[in-house]
Amino acid sequence: KFSYLCRMQDDERKIDSYKTLKVYQKAICVFDITCYFVERFLDRGHDRTVDQMQQAARSGKQNIVEGYSDAEGSTDSEHKLTVIAKGSLEELKEDFQDYLRTHHLPIWQQTDFKYQQCIPRFSRHNDTEYYMKQIKDRCAEDVANIALIVIYQTLAMLHGYIKFINRKFLEQGGVKEQRYWKRVQYRESRDGRFSRFGRDNDPTTPNNPTPPTTPKKN
Repeated sequence: KFSYLCRMQDDERKIDSYKTLKVYQKAICVFDITCYFVERFLDRGHDRTVDQMQQAARSGKQNIVEGYSDAEGSTDSEHKLTVIAKGSLEELKEDFQDYLRTHHLPIWQQTDFKYQQCIPRFSRHNDTEYYMKQIKDRCAEDVANIALIVIYQTLAMLHGYIKFINRKFLEQGGVKEQRYWKRVQYRESRDGRFSRFGRDNDPTTPNNPTPPTTPKKN
């Protein structure tokens, strides 16, 4: 079970329903923390990293939206865009780590007290307001490490989301395949008095989802 997934079926999705995705909500937090960080600690006029980090954070968020929305028309597009979102956040993670490394600041490890304190708290929160309170007036080391922890959690959620998409494809097929079978079911329900192979039991009609078998040679 994936608690961070919207559980409605594809054909029941409504406008803006992507906002119910926990992973999307978490990606917004990453974006907002990143914007706060670059505005406060980087030189927008001389540091190209500012735009790169903001674009990576935005790409992580926007590709989740686009992938979720495109799922109604293309399963491949949904998978591709979600993977792109994950790649963008991986890039952003590297930028935060580079900042800490080049400024000789520690990257909190799993054994560090601050890291252990943050993990359970951040797991419960997917709202920007909470994180804005946590990072307000903190030093660059704290904000960058907080950003990294939220990114780690978002990447873990995206990993699970991609596995969900892959499993859904294996179980239900792609959108084209689903539309084909719905069409077959509609035709069969409409023409119920005929067999699944169509009128006169002709296996070559479009109602037949599989090709006719070749007779065995004697």
